[in-house]
This record gives sequence, C-alpha cells and structure tokens, in this order.
Amino acid sequence: MGTRAGHAPEPLLILATHNAHKVAELRAILAEAGIVSDDSARIQGAGEVGAPEPVEDGVTFAENALIKARALVAHTGVPALADDSGLAVDVLGGAPGIFSARWAGVHGDDRANLDLLLAQLADVPEEHRAAGFVCAAALVTPEGTEHVELGHLRGSLLTAPRGEGGFGYDPILRPDGESRSCAELTPQEKNAISHRGQAFRAIAPHVAAVLGR
Repeated sequence: MGTRAGHAPEPLLILATHNAHKVAELRAILAEAGIVSDDSARIQGAGEVGAPEPVEDGVTFAENALIKARALVAHTGVPALADDSGLAVDVLGGAPGIFSARWAGVHGDDRANLDLLLAQLADVPEEHRAAGFVCAAALVTPEGTEHVELGHLRGSLLTAPRGEGGFGYDPILRPDGESRSCAELTPQEKNAISHRGQAFRAIAPHVAAVLGR
C-alpha cells in the first residue's frame, strides 16, 4: 500500500477500538516492540476508518477479541488487531470480567463503573481485595490467519481512586510490588507491566510477520 496524492496513507493495520486513549497506548506498545517507527499514522483505530462496533457476545476475552478483529477485517479488508480486556476480582468470582466496561449498565462510563465496584467491595478487607487485569489480543488477516495471546497483571484494589493517568479501572488497581495505582504510573511504566502490554508484546512477532517487518 502506498500514499496517494492528496490522501492520507492507507492503513497497514487497524486497531479494533474507538477509544483514543487505547489507540495511543497500543501504538506505543507496538512502537516499543519495533513494529512501527515513524509511520504510526498507518496504524489506525476503528473509529478512524468508520468501522461499526460489532456485538460482543462471546463468553471469554479471547472470543470477544476475535469477534472484533474479524468484523474489522470484513469491513476494511486490512489486517486487524483487537483486544478485549477487563478486571477480574477474586472475591467476586472473576467479575466484572467481560462485563467490565459496562458494569454499571452504560458502556464506557468509567466513573460509574468504579463507583459501583467500590460500593460492592466496601466491606471487603484489604487482604481479600486481590484482583487482576486480563487481556486477550487477537490478530486476524484477510486471508483468515488468526492468533490470540493473553496477558495478566495481578494486584489489589484500593478503596478510592488514585491518579490521573490511564483509563478504566486503572485508578483503583495497585499492581503487586507497587505502592502506586496503575493511574499513577507513567505510560512507559504501565506499558512495561500491563496485561495489555504483555499480550501485545506476545503477539508482536505475528504482527511483524503479517506486515513484512
């Protein structure tokens, strides 16, 4: 694919998210893995190509990641990289899990999700507040090749949000061995240990092969 006069470069890869924060985070992870350098504009989010959001009716993170990646490939004809991730709280049997983004009933309302979860755990003592982020990354090509990798970040839940960075449940998860929440880490620190960073670094060699890097 090349650049046409008067047009933006055609995308090499589509990221299955409409979340600008996540697009930036995934571009950074791919850059750190050596997949992209100065042409990250060719790594675009689903919103940039006008792709609709599919119904995520899988029962696991991996199934939902594949649903999103397959839908993007069908819409664009370009290789797609998707992730599905969420927070699994031990005392809640792994919930919110795949329902993390809509735990309070409205998809993507981070504050409402945080407030509801903290209220549900209000009487849970610190020693029982273990939790972890889980991420499934899926790569799908127009030729039908599919790869899935998983990443995990274990920690414990705070009793109130801390930090201004990140998104989702980042302000209330303190990674094991850390004194700060995920939202208090720098983007580089977070990417180095995050569930998403782990999953995307694991799938990076497959992405590189697809892109001919």
